[in-house]
Parts: sequence; structure tokens; C-alpha cells
Amino acid sequence: MRGYCDFYEAEPPDDDLLELSRALLADPDREGVQLLARDSRSNTVGFATVYWSWDTLAAVRVGIMYDLYVAPAARGTGVADGLIEACVEECRQHGAVSLVWQTAKDNARAQRVYERVGAKRSEWVDYSLPVTRDSS
Repeated sequence: MRGYCDFYEAEPPDDDLLELSRALLADPDREGVQLLARDSRSNTVGFATVYWSWDTLAAVRVGIMYDLYVAPAARGTGVADGLIEACVEECRQHGAVSLVWQTAKDNARAQRVYERVGAKRSEWVDYSLPVTRDSS
């Protein structure tokens, strides 16, 4: 997870990353799941995180693949494809009818992977609005 954050130049504290992982481990049916890819020596070479949500327009449960990361040395070896396939299987097991995700506009390598596995590009525009924590 730290390598993923470094890739996107994000700096969440390690304790917060650990808390995220613990929340997923504690309640995978409601929160989501985190999947690891390992090489032949059992070293972690990638991960994917899927959160559960709902698509109101179709009235169905969906999985949101919020994270997909493969370590540089393992890229091009099928790890990303395997993680996506594992995410789809988790969606099946949790009653989600689709897996959705987003990527940066300039992440052409990832987009080629997504097109190769049969994903369809969406034309939605993303927005975000920061929510400040109440300090009291």
C-alpha cells in the first residue's frame, strides 16, 4: 500500500493505512475486501481493494475497485489481470452485479490493461468535495 501511495505522491500515515486494512478484515461483507498478489517466493507484488456500494439507477449492489496496484518489477506479468479477475470473483460471492473503477486520464498503461480484460470506458465526470473533520 505504501508503494501505491508513493506512486500517487500521497502521504497518509502508516497507522491510517493499517486502520483501513483492519476495517476491511473485520467486516468484509459490509466494508469490502483487499486482495494481495504474491510472487513465487510469497512476496507481495500487488494489491486491489474493492468496496461495496449500490447503483441506484439499476437498484443493484456493485463492487468499486478503488485501488489496483502492481509493483514495477511485476508489471507486464499478468498480475493486474489476475487481481481484476479475483475482484470480479469477490463481486460474485458478495452479490454485486458489476465491478466499477476509475483511473487517471494519463495512465495509459492501466487503460490498456482494462481494455484487454474487456472493461468498458465510462463518460462520467468525477467530482470530490472535502469534508472537514469536526475537531470537537
